[in-house]
Amino acid sequence: MGKEKDFIQRTLVVCKPDAVQRGIVGEILQRFERVGLKIVGMKMVMPDEELYEKHYEEIGKMITRRGEQTFKYNLAYMMTGPVVAICLEGVEAVPLVRKIVGPTEPKSAEMGTIRGDYSHMSFGYSDAKGTGVPNLVHASGSVEEAKQEVALWFGENELYDYSDLNEKYTR
Repeated sequence: MGKEKDFIQRTLVVCKPDAVQRGIVGEILQRFERVGLKIVGMKMVMPDEELYEKHYEEIGKMITRRGEQTFKYNLAYMMTGPVVAICLEGVEAVPLVRKIVGPTEPKSAEMGTIRGDYSHMSFGYSDAKGTGVPNLVHASGSVEEAKQEVALWFGENELYDYSDLNEKYTR
């Protein structure tokens, strides 16, 4: 059986350009804080193509899984404005964040998830329109992916270790 610390994870959330431009980053962030996840890093950035290439292909294998055209659509969409990168920490944070966010395709997301409550685009419509899917947030898909993504988006000096009051009740 694992030790307590083995269950504490860090994960990456990126509030995408549509979340920033719609002014709902605070509402999205509130969902994570309300369940007791702790913000250990956060910044607004305007990444370049090189960072997105590393993020979506070297780590996420988007071209490998979904094809070059999907990557191009997504890249164009992500380059439309700044994003807010957030590193969250908590008990089994990676699957918890994925549950709060909902599936990648907003049309398939249940009400009560971020994507289900704030978006409704389908893959088919975005493909027909020739655009990326505005699905508000990126959330790491696995513990290993989270480790790589956090290291890509944040330097060690941008991540903080501190205690918060939620830990008394959520850890």
